[in-house]
Amino acid sequence: MKEKIMKELKKIDDTYRVKVLSACESGSRAWGFPSKDSDYDVRFIYIHERDWYLSIDQKRDVIELPINDLLDINGWELTKALRLYRKSNPPLLEWLHSGIVYYQAFSVIEKMKQLSDKVYKPTACLHHYLNMAKGNYRHYLQNEQVKIKKYFYVLRPVLACKWIQKYNTIPPLEFQSLLEEIVPDGSLKKEIQELLERKKRGDELDFEPRIDSINEFVETEIEHLTQYAKSLDIQLEDPTQSLDQLFRDALYEVWGN
Repeated sequence: MKEKIMKELKKIDDTYRVKVLSACESGSRAWGFPSKDSDYDVRFIYIHERDWYLSIDQKRDVIELPINDLLDINGWELTKALRLYRKSNPPLLEWLHSGIVYYQAFSVIEKMKQLSDKVYKPTACLHHYLNMAKGNYRHYLQNEQVKIKKYFYVLRPVLACKWIQKYNTIPPLEFQSLLEEIVPDGSLKKEIQELLERKKRGDELDFEPRIDSINEFVETEIEHLTQYAKSLDIQLEDPTQSLDQLFRDALYEVWGN
């Protein structure tokens, strides 16, 4: 599959006259709970030639390939990515810290990571994951019968919030890492672990009776985290100047003088 992904990335370079700077996995495979038929969610960051930026017109800043049964590939132009990075955008942070990297060129991504202390806003990330947990819980886990896979789209953001509360750092992508560090040994952890193994085996689409112990855990944590989020007020210096310089350096590094 990596060979196929690399061919698609090369085609993007040639078709759009850009340079792909990095490409990674961002979906359930990166989170550590793929099923047997999970597709590949490939996300990339790219940069245009210098003249593309010297224009009075706004231009499309994403590239999205048609989704097929196995591959979902889309990417963000570098200045778009840097503007989102300035906001501590959690999906972008996940791209930068994905454990499955298909491609990386030049020094841009490493320089972005080096600026994480200037950019990372725990409040923004906490609110993102908390809202995700609330929305998914409301839509997927309220009925008497639920699908196994939906538990993880609630549990993962809840555990990510708890990681932020505990460590004040960017949460790891891998669900197993969150589970091991955040949930104490006991019946709840065992129940979640068994659910994870079943999902990986493909037992994820059938409706089953709701697991009350997990629902109670989620409800309690959402209430607690909602109150905790109200207490956060962390201010950072504006990183725009550093990000502007990173972009200028990237233009020279990729395209030369």
